[in-house]
Amino acid sequence: MKVELFYSPGCSQCAVVREDLKATAERTVAGIEWRELSVLEDLDYAVELGVLSLPAIAVDGELLFSSLPTPHQLRDALIRRSTTRN
Repeated sequence: MKVELFYSPGCSQCAVVREDLKATAERTVAGIEWRELSVLEDLDYAVELGVLSLPAIAVDGELLFSSLPTPHQLRDALIRRSTTRN
């Protein structure tokens, strides 16, 4: 499973939550791939997924959170996603 966090350099909200969300994802799903994508460098991909605000989170190429989730919301979404894949 691949989790992608879209952020903007200088986004204070993004910086504050990145580590908490990453730790939550890694605790929830074994072997998860975590990527942090700057919209300045990956703008075309962000537009393709429909990212309109930051931070945003995509899982396996699908935008799941168009705004900042709590660690609990991310955990629940990853659990649901992992059980539907198996």
